[in-house]
Amino acid sequence: MMWAFFERLLDSSMLSPHGICLLWEPELIWLHVVSDACIAAAYFSIPFALAILVTKRRDLKFGWVYWAFAIFIMACGLTHVLSIYTLWVPVYGIEGMVKAATAVASVVTAGALWPLLPKILTIPSPFELRQVQAALEEEEIKSRDATLLLQQVSDAQRAMRESVARLTAIVETAVDGVILFDAQDHILLFNPACERLFGYSADEVMGRNVRMLMPEAGTAPDSHARHLATAGEAIGLRKDGSTFPMDVSVGRTRQDGELIFVGIVHDLTARKLTEQQLQQAQKMETVGQLSGGIAHDFNNLLTVIIGNAEHLSEQLKARPDLRRFSDDICQSGERGAELTQRLLAFSRRQLLQPQTIDCRGLLESMFKLLKRTLREDIEIRTASGAGTIVAFADRAQLESAVLNLALNAQDAMPAGGHLSLSTELTALDDDYRALHPEVASGAYVLISITDDGEGMTPEVTRRAFEPFFTTKEVGKGSGLGLSMVYGFAKQSNGHVTIYSEPGLGTTVRIYLPRADIGSSHTELSDGEDAAPRGYETILIAEDDPFVRSSAIRRVEALGYRVVAAVNGKEALQQLRTDPGIDMLFTDIVMPGGMSGWELADQARRIRPGLPVLFTSGYALETLVEQGHAHAQAIVLTKPYRKVELAQRLRDAFAAAVVAT
Repeated sequence: MMWAFFERLLDSSMLSPHGICLLWEPELIWLHVVSDACIAAAYFSIPFALAILVTKRRDLKFGWVYWAFAIFIMACGLTHVLSIYTLWVPVYGIEGMVKAATAVASVVTAGALWPLLPKILTIPSPFELRQVQAALEEEEIKSRDATLLLQQVSDAQRAMRESVARLTAIVETAVDGVILFDAQDHILLFNPACERLFGYSADEVMGRNVRMLMPEAGTAPDSHARHLATAGEAIGLRKDGSTFPMDVSVGRTRQDGELIFVGIVHDLTARKLTEQQLQQAQKMETVGQLSGGIAHDFNNLLTVIIGNAEHLSEQLKARPDLRRFSDDICQSGERGAELTQRLLAFSRRQLLQPQTIDCRGLLESMFKLLKRTLREDIEIRTASGAGTIVAFADRAQLESAVLNLALNAQDAMPAGGHLSLSTELTALDDDYRALHPEVASGAYVLISITDDGEGMTPEVTRRAFEPFFTTKEVGKGSGLGLSMVYGFAKQSNGHVTIYSEPGLGTTVRIYLPRADIGSSHTELSDGEDAAPRGYETILIAEDDPFVRSSAIRRVEALGYRVVAAVNGKEALQQLRTDPGIDMLFTDIVMPGGMSGWELADQARRIRPGLPVLFTSGYALETLVEQGHAHAQAIVLTKPYRKVELAQRLRDAFAAAVVAT
């Protein structure tokens, strides 16, 4: 039945082509052909375009709709092709079937499209897409801004962490103490330097009142520690109860709206010690200058006393009973001279004769002397370090210093005890020099005198080197023994220290420059027992009339002819008028505008090669420093004995002959 239906439908034998209806009018025929061909071509191109679109765009939604629409359009195009074909061939059955298929496809496509319309409408339009894109761009800008802001915040936090780390490192490693406390004086920060200064750990003081670190703070009622010293010196209180001087500066600032205070603490212990040493040195220097001046004037008096006593003793050989009095006067004058020598030693103005000293041998000789000098209940021991121990100093002054210290040690051991003398090589480094700025660092010879006697209190130890300071009873000490030791050590470019504890004993250490073993130094000759005499004419220039008359008598007693002058001007006049003058004997320090050194210089212009002997109560070193004498000048130090005068006169003549 179905096949018969299709045969009848497809049978076109009884049908006429469509062109007959158009009466085969060419214009109409071609109008239909061209129009249907264009429509068919357009229809056929649309499915190809849709196929390419769907194939390339896999992300398109509802892709099957495009395929269905493509089939529908393809069927529409086929109907127009059949319309051209039926102009000549009457295949109206096939054309009908194609139209029927096209109708089905169009109905199916339309039926599927309407339900999809709401979904299709939800697809954004280009305008909406542009709006969305603009919104996305705006959000992207905001995101970039937020990212940049986050980066800036991160950089700021990192910089803050680094700043805090640096600040923490500075506070933790600071040499001075740093304390942070709030308005109620509660400690908020306590750096390691504060821990070292005060002896507390940070945990022990956190949150406690800062006034616990300053003893004066508790004595001021209703006061805060920051009011005690915003800038200046204060006293710090350590955990063990001891105190120390400190410099405190307090500043204030605000943190999170709260008032906080920052205290900087600097330990002044070393500076105070240096200031005390400087004050002590200045005081000693002032007393030394006064002592030197007194000793100089006193030496002039002693020169007259000793000279007259010696002359009187020679004149009283036939009267032993009276000669004894002159000898007593002479001995008392010599004791006075020793006293002035101690004053000059303290003021560093005595004339030293440094030489190389074998300190081990010196202590051995001092051991024998002290065994005979000290009491029997004093046990003496000596000890020496390894190596060759050679110092460069005045041997006589060193022996006197050791003897003085030994006698002081004996006085400190009334019930007997032990006295130790030791010597060794040592070195004073820069750390020691920091505590004693007046000492030069380097190699030294150390001589120690130690006793186990009563010892000294710190107050006595601090004043021990002061001249005329003594703890002995009146009449039992002049207070110049340790002063002489101090002056001798300083004048020798050395150093002296005292270590003492009450009840434990005392140690005095003398540091002297270490000598070059290869060098050789000899002492000045003390002269012979018999005073050398002469016959030459000597011009004596001395402003003090008593000293001048004494010198004239003593020089004449040695066989010389004497011409006297009261000042430099008169002495030069004598040289011009008396060609027989063989030597100038002059005081160095004279009033009238011309010193002895200037006199000698002008005298040698008149008499080239003229021997000159200088005399003074000052030491040669001081005169050289002041420009009053030459380092190689021959000086007779006041007061002097007859033998010393005789020897120096001959030394001056001999020096002039060598120079000539």
